Amino acid sequence: QVQLVESGGGSVQAGDSLRLSCAASGYTHNKYCMGWFRQAPGKKRERVASIYLHGGSTYYADSVKGRFTIAQDNAENTLFLQMNTLKPEDTDMYYCAARVSSSPDRCAYDYNYWGKGTQVTVSS
Repeated sequence: QVQLVESGGGSVQAGDSLRLSCAASGYTHNKYCMGWFRQAPGKKRERVASIYLHGGSTYYADSVKGRFTIAQDNAENTLFLQMNTLKPEDTDMYYCAARVSSSPDRCAYDYNYWGKGTQVTVSS
């Protein structure tokens, strides 16, 4: 059973940076997609960034390209999301998620392991 625990959220000013962490446990191979999603109450959940652990193929939403970076630390079983030049519209609850996959093509959907989320609030 994969378990995911996020940390690193907080309240910052526009233009600041934050790094989110996701401590992962319970998986025994690396054919997983892992991703960061965000969702505000009443809004659709958005895939912010994802990475296919077997090879490192990454995806970024257009809204965060050039500002956010997803990375993995295999030794520590930790997924990171470095968020730079934060904007008020980045305010959301951020969730770490994972799914088993034989291909990076499936990293867009059907995540079945989720963390509880960490709140990011960016004020102008």
